[in-house]
Order: sequence, then C-alpha cells, then structure tokens
Amino acid sequence: MRFQNAAKDARAIVYAAIQADPVVARAAGLLADASYAERLLARAAMNGETLDPEAWRTMFPTLFGPGSDDATAIRAEAVLAVSLDVAGRGEQARNQFRGAIVEALTEQLLGRRVPPTAIHRERRILFDGVATEIHPYDVTVELPGAAEAYDCKWGARGIGADVLNQLDDARRHAADDGERLVAVLVIFDAGRTCQTRLARQTAPRQGLRMVTLETLDRMAGTTVARR
Repeated sequence: MRFQNAAKDARAIVYAAIQADPVVARAAGLLADASYAERLLARAAMNGETLDPEAWRTMFPTLFGPGSDDATAIRAEAVLAVSLDVAGRGEQARNQFRGAIVEALTEQLLGRRVPPTAIHRERRILFDGVATEIHPYDVTVELPGAAEAYDCKWGARGIGADVLNQLDDARRHAADDGERLVAVLVIFDAGRTCQTRLARQTAPRQGLRMVTLETLDRMAGTTVARR
C-alpha cells in the first residue's frame, strides 16, 4: 500500500483556489474550537436560508440570548459572520466552500492527535495489482502501520454507494496486503440524519467508521468512534 498525489486536472485546479480562500481557514479554525451549538449554527446558517443575522440570533437564544455570557456571544458572532460570508456566495460556490471547510476542519482536528507532517490532502491509495481509484481521498494520515483515509461530506446526502464502496475497497485491499487502514466518513451533519441515510444504502459498510456533527472532536483524540 502506498500513497500518491492526485493529478492536477482542471477540476482540482479550480477547487484548489477555493481551498486556499482565507474564509476556509477562518471557518475551519473557528469550528475546530466551537461548541456543539456553534457548529449547529454554522451548519444551519451556511445553508443560505437567510442572510439576516438577526434571524439567526433569534433562532439560537442559548448563544445570543440574555442568558449567554460575553465569551459565548463573541465566539458565536464570529461563527455567524463567517457562516453568512459562505452562505452569501451563491449556491454553486457555497457548495464547494462548505466541502472545503469540512476538509480543512478534519485536517485541523487530526493535527491535534498525529504529527501534522503525517497529514496529507487529495491523495490516492495504490495497491499492487489493483486498478487505481480515480477519486482521491480528501484527507489521509500516513503513518507506518497506522494509516487512515478520510472522505469528507457537508451533509448526509453525500452518503452514497460510490463513497461507501471506495472506502470498503481500500480497507479490504489494505487487509489483503497485510496493512491496517482505517476508513472514515466525516459528515458535518446530525448523527441521526446520517444513520437514516446510511440505512437506505445497500453498499458494504463493514468496518466503516463515521464521524458526525456530534463526534467531530473524537478525531482529535486517540480513537475514531465506530458507528
């Protein structure tokens, strides 16, 4: 088993510009240290239902209401501001920015558990005698005997046969080579919603590990929650 940088095709070049946009790093940095309520706010506001900040302040009284302390309100205002920045970029751009933010957030959280030099983006995993997957993994952890592959999605609708099959294939091919590979699906959505979507899939998911909105911080710990 070995890793390889993804080809720099036209799509990758365009997406690289989005990944490098300062709003992606700003949002990921805020969400890495955010509370569950603040992450819920970001998920809701980035969907673009309304760009009126007062509407969101009303919908999240625990963050902006009279019962919240100054520190909570300051953090929540920062999360709201960056979320509305993303939401206001139009539907097509918004979709790409949200995906890039989940990837950057995953990278930041993993960096609290493993050496940053072991974390890579947009990498393919190669196995001898097996055709190379066209789609690269969003984030990988490349450590001897402890490799991890992460596919990152904004919402539960991203759970489909293609991603489930790819993660399962990688895990099984690694096992055939006598290697250990943890295959993880990171979804910035509620766990119940993800489980409902996953239950509708017929693709194999044995050994799949899934991280949802409630369990994001476990990526920074010693283990990833098995779902």
